[in-house]
Amino acid sequence: MATLKPDVRAARRLVIKIGSALLVGTGGLKTDWLKALAEDVAEARARGCHVVLVSSGSIALGRRVLGLPLGALPLEQSQAAAAVGQIRLARAYEEVLAPHGVTTAQVLVTLEDTDDRRRYLNSRATMETLLSMGVVPIVNENDTVATDEIRFGDNDRLAAQIAVTVGADQLVLLSDVDGFYSANPKEDPTATRFELVDKITPEIEAMAGDPISGLSKGGMKTKLLAAKTAVAGGCAMAIMEGSTPRPLSALAEGANCTWFLPEGDPQVARKRWIAAMKPRGEIFVDAGAVNALLSGKSLLPAGVTKVVGRFGRGEPVVIAGPDRAVLAKGLVRYTSDEARLIAGHRSAEIAELLGYPGRAALVHRDDMAMG
Repeated sequence: MATLKPDVRAARRLVIKIGSALLVGTGGLKTDWLKALAEDVAEARARGCHVVLVSSGSIALGRRVLGLPLGALPLEQSQAAAAVGQIRLARAYEEVLAPHGVTTAQVLVTLEDTDDRRRYLNSRATMETLLSMGVVPIVNENDTVATDEIRFGDNDRLAAQIAVTVGADQLVLLSDVDGFYSANPKEDPTATRFELVDKITPEIEAMAGDPISGLSKGGMKTKLLAAKTAVAGGCAMAIMEGSTPRPLSALAEGANCTWFLPEGDPQVARKRWIAAMKPRGEIFVDAGAVNALLSGKSLLPAGVTKVVGRFGRGEPVVIAGPDRAVLAKGLVRYTSDEARLIAGHRSAEIAELLGYPGRAALVHRDDMAMG
C-alpha cells in the first residue's frame, strides 16, 4: 500500500521557513512575492491553522541599507546589519498581513533559548499564548546578540526546533530547490528527486550536498539535520522551491517537493522526550490532585503536599500520589524553593507569596508525561 503524502491544507499547526534568497533580491525586498505568501498564510489562518513564520532576511536587508558589500562580513558588521534589518523585516510582514486581519509578533531567539530548559519553557509558553490569540509569530535568530557559540547558524535547523517547541504537525522549508535529490541536480544530470522519505538512513545523509545560493547559508546537509529534528518530534517536513507566488497553494496542488514523514504524533513524541529525562526532584500530591491529573489537568500548587530535592525552573520532576505511587514526570515551572513556598496554596496567592506574579500551574499538562 502506497504511503500518502501529507496535505498542507490539513495542518493544524504549521511552521514555514523562508530563506533570504526568496525574500531579498538585488533590488531589495521582494514585496509582490511576500504579499502572495501573506494570502497563503491568511488562508491557512482562516482554516483554523496556527501558523509560525521562521524568516531569514534581516542581515540581507540591513546590509543594503548600510551599504555593506556582499559576501562574508565580520561579526560586528553582521550584527549591525541584523539590527537595522530586523525592524524592516518585522514591518514588512506586518504590512502584508495586516490587510488580512492577521496580527504579527516578532520573536528573536538564540540556540541558548532552546538548550536551556528554563528559557525553553518560557519560549514555549510565549509562543503558545501568541498562537492561542490568533497571532502569527515571525521568528528569526537574534543575530544582533548571538555569537558563534550560541548560534543555530542557519534557519533550517531553527525552524525545525521551533516546530518541535510549538508541537507543529507540519514544517515547510521554502527553498531554492524543489526537493531532496540523490545528488546535486545542478552538477549531476542523473540526479533524481525523492517524493517521500520515510526514514533518514546513512545512505540518504550521504547524498546531501552543499549550499547552492549565494545568499542562503543552508545547504541540503542542514535541511537533513532539520528533517531529523522535525520527524523525531512527530512533525512532517517538506522541502520545496518557494519562489512561485503563493507557494503553499502550489504545494497543496501538487508542486514538486520532498516530504519527510514523521515518527508519530508531535505530542506523543514530546511526552516520550519528557519521560526519558532523569528527574531532579519529587512532588507529592493529595487525592484531589491525583484525580485532576488523571482527568488530563495541570498540576496546581494547591494539590501539593510535599516537595523533595533541589531543582530549577524547567527541570524534570516526578509527581507522586499519597501512596508514593508515581503518577507522572513533568517539567516544573518553579524552582524547588519557590515550589515549597507555594505548595498547598491557591494560584491566586502566588504573587503575594513570591512577591511577583507567576504561572498558575506548577507543572502544565503539556509538559507532563503520565505513567
